[in-house]
Amino acid sequence: MSIQAVLKVSFWTSEAGHEPVREWLTSLSQTDKKAIGKKILTVQFRWPLGMPTVRKIERDLWEVRIRLEGGRIARVMFTLFNDKMVLLHGFIKKSQKTPMNDLALARTRK
Repeated sequence: MSIQAVLKVSFWTSEAGHEPVREWLTSLSQTDKKAIGKKILTVQFRWPLGMPTVRKIERDLWEVRIRLEGGRIARVMFTLFNDKMVLLHGFIKKSQKTPMNDLALARTRK
């Protein structure tokens, strides 16, 4: 018996063909990539999810919440399109609140 993913995952792609979230992920350490990938996989197979893994930011915009080594925190913002989880923006949080420029970028890509 195989378990089916509830959502497919895709990366937002710019008109020039860049995939910023994929590029951001490749810049991270193997340990960080693994932690982020594991959380995205959890969302993909167990959607819909709430806190502490996923937080709804606003209509059609959510964030995957990831704790990394050393007390660091990563966020991957996404939207849903049909049965796809479209990864819009990823970043390492440096403060309690989500920075407005990160939120604005995710909104623009959505």
